[in-house]
Amino acid sequence: MANQFYSKRNLQFLLYEVFDTESLTQYNYYQDHARETFDMVLDSAEQISEKLLKPLLTEMDRKEPQLVDGKIKIHEGMFPILKKFGEDGWINAGFNYDEGGQQIPSTVLSSAAFIFQAANYSSSVFPFLTSGAANLIRSFGSQELKDTFTPKMYTGDWQGTMALTEPDAGSSLSDITTTAEPTENQGVYKIKGQKIYISAGDHDGCDNVIHLMLAKIKGGPSGAKGISLFVVPQKRTQNSELISNDVITAGVYHKMGYKGAPIAHLMVGSNDNTFGYLVGEPHKGLSYMFQMMNEARIGVGMNATAIGTAAYYASLEYAKERPQGRVISDKDITKPQVQIIRHADVKRMLLFQKAVVEGSLALLTQCSMYADLASVTEGEEREHYHLLLDLLTPIAKSYPSEMCCLTTSAAVQILGGAGYTTDFPVEQFYREARIHPIHEGTTGIHGLDLLGRKIIIKNGKSLQLLVAEMLKTIEKANSIDRLKPFAQKLQVYLGKADTVTKHLLSLASKDLEIFLSDATLYLELFGIMTISWQWLVQAIKAEEALLAGATGNDFDFYQGKIFTLRYFYEYELVKIDSLMKRLLSEDNVTVEMEAGWF
Repeated sequence: MANQFYSKRNLQFLLYEVFDTESLTQYNYYQDHARETFDMVLDSAEQISEKLLKPLLTEMDRKEPQLVDGKIKIHEGMFPILKKFGEDGWINAGFNYDEGGQQIPSTVLSSAAFIFQAANYSSSVFPFLTSGAANLIRSFGSQELKDTFTPKMYTGDWQGTMALTEPDAGSSLSDITTTAEPTENQGVYKIKGQKIYISAGDHDGCDNVIHLMLAKIKGGPSGAKGISLFVVPQKRTQNSELISNDVITAGVYHKMGYKGAPIAHLMVGSNDNTFGYLVGEPHKGLSYMFQMMNEARIGVGMNATAIGTAAYYASLEYAKERPQGRVISDKDITKPQVQIIRHADVKRMLLFQKAVVEGSLALLTQCSMYADLASVTEGEEREHYHLLLDLLTPIAKSYPSEMCCLTTSAAVQILGGAGYTTDFPVEQFYREARIHPIHEGTTGIHGLDLLGRKIIIKNGKSLQLLVAEMLKTIEKANSIDRLKPFAQKLQVYLGKADTVTKHLLSLASKDLEIFLSDATLYLELFGIMTISWQWLVQAIKAEEALLAGATGNDFDFYQGKIFTLRYFYEYELVKIDSLMKRLLSEDNVTVEMEAGWF
């Protein structure tokens, strides 16, 4: 197993040199903190990962959860991990002091989560699912709901989930059929239906599972307007004891990767004895749930980036150690073989991985900063950060998800035949990466969201703000000799992206299906532009450090950043040309193709 699974140096570079996370402490909510606090959080995450999570990476993959006598049994090694997350306050660390939280910035917590995920993705999901579910209750639930459910969720004794998907309603949530019927008690409903693909929906590592579940109140509006949100516990309290709430685990799904965390099929109300507790107002469940979904979407992008990062370092370690062949210009077979990292094509695959995972991590850190700033600023400034975060969310989710399927494949390729065996971890990373283009909305859904909604809301204000941010970066890079060619290139491609956007928007009023038919390709183009921007942001700080006289390991680190910028602009940014050609084409083959012709 590879020794290194992430780069502390790169994380510190992003947090403190690029995005100045310490500046958050000027706001009252974060004023009790300093860099020392943030470093303690990250060091703690690394220690937990090294001691508890990483040693179980392979074993949890080989020994996946099983449904035994109606209960999902998880790996016994998860028990101390779950206890540790609860005892150390990770689940509510970002919440306020009054709730027992620590008011840690999202930027720092997401960085800690990245460390956990890179060490062992399956084991990392349990506490953060609970955190998201608890956050919904504390944001929209009554005081009674908060008092009843959140304390034991914070301690990790009770697991939290998000229960949306049904057999006939996945991305199309307006088609859910789970029902809620009012009882004599206000706010209490009888729930009936089934939910599938529920992450951590049942397991023996906790005393209870608290589902944040979407259902339709009988007699309510049809479609999405009739969806309400309920707390549906696996067990409910009666006379101070936990009893069954008629939430039955009908099955556990066996997956190609991410095997250590169970995904459950739940039957709800089979015996007409499931009670759910309304969160907020009736028929506003989808808008409430979107809070958790948007948080989760950023989280999915981080998950993908973390797995891609672990695969990158595993293949980098192998490439530095594995001798094979000689440099292409040397035909003398009497000379010893060289390590494969000397070969240009291997360096290309390593650069590809580094460019994607470090570019993605930069974008996700940027998004976390926007989230933190949106929570502590007011008025127009708050709206500014909200709009930027809203626009970037489909990119932050989809670009790492799609691209880390490719980077983990490159990691396997670097190891050659060894990469295809279970003797090395990269085959596991390759399998685990594949869930993320599906999780929390498929890539196609996010393409529709970006082009059909995010680009046009508030007359395109979000896009205007993002372009303004990019132009600020370009202006700064133009003043640095080594970076000026990249700044100019990015500006040219920004113009190309603008041409594509205007062309597509001109189609919206003519034919909606044609307008949105290549939304996924537009998402891809937008993702490349955004990561190109993030690489220029990083390069500015790297070049400033080099000009200031960085030496030794720091010199190598900053030079690595500059060369990866060069790679991304030479190999990735130029892909916009082919995407642009397709998006400007008038050939609507995917719309005109008939199902029978396949």
